[in-house]
Amino acid sequence: MRKVETVEELNALYGEPAEASILKVTPHLTQAYRRMIEASPFVALATVGPEGLDCSPRGDAGQVVFVDNDHVLMLPDWRGNNRVDSLANIVRDPRVALMFLIPGSNSTMRVNGRAIVAIDEETCHRFEMDGRHPRSVVVIEIAEVYVQCARAVIRADLWNSDKHVDANTLPTVGAMMTEIKAGFDGASYDRDWPGRAAKTMW
Repeated sequence: MRKVETVEELNALYGEPAEASILKVTPHLTQAYRRMIEASPFVALATVGPEGLDCSPRGDAGQVVFVDNDHVLMLPDWRGNNRVDSLANIVRDPRVALMFLIPGSNSTMRVNGRAIVAIDEETCHRFEMDGRHPRSVVVIEIAEVYVQCARAVIRADLWNSDKHVDANTLPTVGAMMTEIKAGFDGASYDRDWPGRAAKTMW
């Protein structure tokens, strides 16, 4: 297998970036970029720490990330599995990257920046769902924000329901864990999951 060894090789292979791919990058939100982020209910949060990289899916009812101002975003950290991989990375290395998906839109939004994990009551109480507040809020200072080329979503035909995979043809989470650990009661895990999730969504 032949591999690329230098950035110069990459540049020679791919050529110069198109003007729009450079022009679209800004160090703060524009009005249009703000509208796109506010329309997104799902974001992938990428972080880095001493143990390596992490990319975590985050979703919410309505927008998932909130605009504090043109330079700062806020991501409430709702209940999950308590692994806190992303948060542990952020407190040791503030670099983060976010990719927003907007159902129905072929355009995605990307943000790179630096984050902190805020736990003060004033910040956490800005967000409420079903009478509950997040235990922490990831506060992101934007370094750069830009719209991503739509080709990937178009190629995937992501929003075409005719091409959606029937979930019943895929292994369940319980089945996957049983494959990893013999004796794990995957059937009970799958059976109890909907009720457990409904009580711990926020």
